Amino acid sequence: MNGIFLVNKKAGLTSHDIVYQIRKKFNIKKVGHTGTLDPFATGLLIILVGKATKLAFLFDELDKQYDGTIVLGKSYDTDDTTGEVINEVPVLFAEDDLKAILDKIVPTYRQIPPSYSAIKKAGVKAYEAARSGKPLDLPAREVSIYDFTYQIKEHTIDFSTHVSKGTYIRSIARDIGLGLNTFGALSVLNRTKIGLYSQNMSKTVEDIELPDLIDHTLLFEGVKKIVLNDYLIKLVKNGVVLDERQTNINEPFIVQDEVGTYIAYYVPDNQQYKLKYLF
Repeated sequence: MNGIFLVNKKAGLTSHDIVYQIRKKFNIKKVGHTGTLDPFATGLLIILVGKATKLAFLFDELDKQYDGTIVLGKSYDTDDTTGEVINEVPVLFAEDDLKAILDKIVPTYRQIPPSYSAIKKAGVKAYEAARSGKPLDLPAREVSIYDFTYQIKEHTIDFSTHVSKGTYIRSIARDIGLGLNTFGALSVLNRTKIGLYSQNMSKTVEDIELPDLIDHTLLFEGVKKIVLNDYLIKLVKNGVVLDERQTNINEPFIVQDEVGTYIAYYVPDNQQYKLKYLF
């Protein structure tokens, strides 16, 4: 079993819980995921199994889509409603105020990650520092918000958004609240899409079965292929670096043997080609 499962995570479970459940259900030792979802959040989680646990890099740059709800008026230490309330102010704003805030953060803005996040600074995780009462001073970083649609319901905002990698939706909720001269926190978050993979393609752990596994070879559809002879295939399996004697492709490619079997995935590296993954 080498490939990915598209799991529809329920609220109340950590991403590690899902990894454990998949490992137990299918009796697989090697199981991982491509990016956490907070325990209160629901939706699409991509689970890697077998050799494919080494393929997390394929998903690092993918954008994501979410639906959720922002609650206004209270500040939480976690920037979501699972945390402790640390401040509270009245909520009074017009829709034009919200539009003005969105004009400032769409399509790009410099975002400060939440204090409760897995980001490390000087080897210390932000959430560990926050729990100890000494939150880290995290630097802002540029993120992209490609789309943000909303519906205002008194003191809450229902929304759908499409964002770049590394974007924290909790930070968006916090920043919208502050921009409206109040506070904002997430009460609901559902991940609907990662790259081309959507939530409607996923199943809960209880419903997922072996035929739902997407084989690792299918993750490379559209990637260029080159065919090498048996002698070179043996070298490839030992991790040999390839060069212009084998190909002059200037993009990643799959090495196949003479009968079309996938052998390895290579990426360009300083006028050569470096082994990235063995099938």
